[in-house]
Amino acid sequence: MNFLSTLSTRLKMADPHHSAILKGMAMVALFVFLGKLMSAAKEMVVAYRYGLGAEVDAYQFLYNLISWPIGVWGSVLTAVLVPLAARIRQFDKEELPRFRSELFGFALLLGPALAMLAWLSIRTMLGAGRSGLQGSSAQLAVEALPGLIFLLPLGLLIALQSAWMLSTGRHVNTLLDCIPTFFIGAAILVFPSGGIEPLVWGTVAGCGCHLCALLLPMARRSEIEAPSFTQVSPQWQWFWHGFGIMLAGQSLMSLTVIIDQFYAASLGAGLIATLGYANRILSLILGLAAIAVARATLPVFSQSRPEGAGELHNVVKYWTCLMFMGGILVMLIGYILAPWAVKLLFERGQFTASDTRIVADVLRYGLPQLPFYFSCMVLVSYSLSQRRYKLIFWSGVIGFVGKIFGNVLLVPYFGINGIAFGAIFVYGLNALFFCITLLYKK
Repeated sequence: MNFLSTLSTRLKMADPHHSAILKGMAMVALFVFLGKLMSAAKEMVVAYRYGLGAEVDAYQFLYNLISWPIGVWGSVLTAVLVPLAARIRQFDKEELPRFRSELFGFALLLGPALAMLAWLSIRTMLGAGRSGLQGSSAQLAVEALPGLIFLLPLGLLIALQSAWMLSTGRHVNTLLDCIPTFFIGAAILVFPSGGIEPLVWGTVAGCGCHLCALLLPMARRSEIEAPSFTQVSPQWQWFWHGFGIMLAGQSLMSLTVIIDQFYAASLGAGLIATLGYANRILSLILGLAAIAVARATLPVFSQSRPEGAGELHNVVKYWTCLMFMGGILVMLIGYILAPWAVKLLFERGQFTASDTRIVADVLRYGLPQLPFYFSCMVLVSYSLSQRRYKLIFWSGVIGFVGKIFGNVLLVPYFGINGIAFGAIFVYGLNALFFCITLLYKK
């Protein structure tokens, strides 16, 4: 405790940005940790009930496809809206309610339109047998699609309200992210023989409650207005200025998850589930560190004054190096503890000791991405705070090409492990790109 107090004091004396980042990171890390504990409990229930069964393959396949545009929308909103909101509050505060109302209306229209497009596209793909899913998994995906498609309109609104909450410097939205997890676990326990339906409707009900949990406190603080379906606010020109290029970059970067999924489906039954279990443990690590870094640094970097650019540049260098070293430490610890972690979380019921060995192996191959991923989060926040959206676009291109190259090179030799290890090409190349363009170009 004395060590942490001394560290906080020294950082505050060195630069006020350090203190703000450390405070925000500690709060977000606490919320992420609590949320990830809930997520781990849910994964135990899923593994116990389904193991590497067809239900998990089908659910994971659909969930990744449907949540892809939600993830892109959320990433772009966070990247564009947080710095823009800081600018509006600083220079044009009275304009904020109107823009907030119009953006709400835009999201309400966009959600159903995307849901219809996604339903038609995925239904056609499944009907034509182009998904790569094996036998019963494909049929289960057809049955689950009408329910899971509701995630799109709900997810877009959740991402919007989370971005507004983050723009005010409040991090409780991070804790609220665990609400769908709770409902999924509860549905599986309440309906133990319900096939894939508890996964589907637990997810939908959880997202609905998640949205309500975001809207109610914002309404109490008068930070939400009735939706308006116009775009007359002058802030739209600033919003669209960054939105388009960020959308392209984030779409490419997040598409790597979909690429991995189709590769895994082509390798055989149960391998989407295998990759999914390994990625869930990786997400516990990535979420605890990377989300904390991104959500703690972006508001601080966005609120920095232009006259302090030199000091901020040094702060970014410091935190980039610190997160890289932290990533190496976590990678080494994770490699040692991987079999134990998989066994603790999943090995019960339908999930056997043989499944544990397979998933632990995949997990170990995915760990080398951590140092590069952690440091990239700091550099991405710095880019966004400077509104250098073209860098984010090119990072998406680099990540997309790097992932395809990694899979083509590694999957023929390492199989499912090659998919996990290929992530090092995505984040290693991106870390190099951001270091050259942001830190050492000056």
